[in-house]
Amino acid sequence: MRRRTRALAFLTTLLLTWGWTFQAAPAGADRSAGAAAVKQSAECQGDWLPATPTSAQVMSGEVQFLDLPPVKIGTTINWRWSPYKNRSWDMVFSSLRWVGRLVADYETSGDEKLLDRATALVKSWVESNPRGSSRASAYAWDEHPIALRAPVLVCLSRHVKASWLTGSLVDHARMLSDPALYEKGHNHGMDQDIALLRIGCRTGHKEWTDLAVRRMTGSVKLDIDSQGALQEQAPRYGIYVHERLKVGMEAITDCGRKVPSEIEKRWESLEGYITHATEPSGFMVPIGDGGADVKPAGYKHANKTVQVFRTGYVFGRTAWDKPESAYYSIRFGPGLKFHGHEDHLGVTYYAQGHDVLVEAGFHSYERTAYRYWTMSPEAHNVPVVVGKPFRGRTATSLTRSSIKDDRQSYKLTDKAYGVSRNRSVLVNHGDDLMAVLDTVASGAKARSYWHLDPALTPVSTSGGRVVMKDKSGWKATLVQLAMPSCAPIGGQSVVRAQTNPYQGWISPSYMAKVPASVVVSPAAGDLLTIVVPGTAEPKVTCSGTRVTVETSDGRTSFRASAGTLS
Repeated sequence: MRRRTRALAFLTTLLLTWGWTFQAAPAGADRSAGAAAVKQSAECQGDWLPATPTSAQVMSGEVQFLDLPPVKIGTTINWRWSPYKNRSWDMVFSSLRWVGRLVADYETSGDEKLLDRATALVKSWVESNPRGSSRASAYAWDEHPIALRAPVLVCLSRHVKASWLTGSLVDHARMLSDPALYEKGHNHGMDQDIALLRIGCRTGHKEWTDLAVRRMTGSVKLDIDSQGALQEQAPRYGIYVHERLKVGMEAITDCGRKVPSEIEKRWESLEGYITHATEPSGFMVPIGDGGADVKPAGYKHANKTVQVFRTGYVFGRTAWDKPESAYYSIRFGPGLKFHGHEDHLGVTYYAQGHDVLVEAGFHSYERTAYRYWTMSPEAHNVPVVVGKPFRGRTATSLTRSSIKDDRQSYKLTDKAYGVSRNRSVLVNHGDDLMAVLDTVASGAKARSYWHLDPALTPVSTSGGRVVMKDKSGWKATLVQLAMPSCAPIGGQSVVRAQTNPYQGWISPSYMAKVPASVVVSPAAGDLLTIVVPGTAEPKVTCSGTRVTVETSDGRTSFRASAGTLS
């Protein structure tokens, strides 16, 4: 560690006196050469740049991040400004990735006004945010903004030679090299690796490039398991990691190095996870911090229609490339971390071209009561044990699975409430239905929550049945039976747009929420819930442990015995 510190100090002295070991800038990078001579550089081009704001917006003094309205920033920037009091907006503003767009467009257009504006913005940020100073903005030196901002500085250094830029690159490299700030096995860590690699390659500092590639190789194995599943507990982050790993591999190649095979292998395997987590509608199932409006494109799917990921997911469908295909997801696995929610034992269900059971979804990263509710068990389709405190971050085990072409069944268990909580799930294809059997330890009772798609409105609730329909007239029915008697159990309540406490809401997109109906079951020790799409009058009969259901397409039956469906 001492040797490394001395080496960094020595390098700092060299860089601050412009003893660069930079690779030669592209021919024509000297601004005096004029627009026609500007060549594109690997550091400034590629998929790392955001689409918004555009250069035209920035040049007019306007920026727009996320889905929030654009704001005027003026000529003299207040880097501590927080117009929306939104943590994500503030982080993106401080990251300066939006400034990189100006330099990239300068390279393609030769318009020196773009480079002048980019230089002025970056210099303003550097002067206003000295490292370790109380004058710096709240997000200036957080680990993720550092990682996103460093490539912008590297890009700018292709065309601008200034001591303030050199010094800031050194500051960024120091922070990126600090093991205490490294987010190993996380998408932030990947961004840190890309940033350090870019600085190291630009300056010719091998220690930094070696460290970046070494860390990226180890981190990717933690973030993406051998099945290709992302460990961050939100499938939509699979898209981000897939895109950023592509940028990382390009950065390694641009630096004249060979991409480690493990990075390439994990990157390729992630594609299957993304497609399995995508509904027949084309939208990703909104599990964890994943919005319901995320629509992957350009990913190849596997042949298997059902996949159990050991990291805590079951995804299944009737067929690929058919919007009318049935689809479901089930959650289990390690306790909450990173971008996960307390959704264990939770299910979603899509059938006949309609979302039926959905998640409350992802609203934002703001520290609000609503955000915390969306992460709670009550915001998911799970059983909640009555009168028992919830123990967060509890792992859930998948103890049984049976996978056939036309039927799959699973059994899961945990002690998230201090007592055994068990759920058996059966999905039948063709004669579409989902059956869920919830059981809890003797003497305990649980209520199950069933979040309906906002397009569905309950039209009747009686006799242990909730019938719902959408504006087109399509209907589905939720039937609940007490077990082992198999008798209809009444007492369901439908909650909608409640605020104290929150219940009956869905977030269809960032910072948005709309009313949606939630069916809350009566408390029971053993409760069978059957969801039958396409009909308001499913006939359900029992004979011993066999349950027979008349679906919209025909008749099917299954067994419900000893807490297991088969």
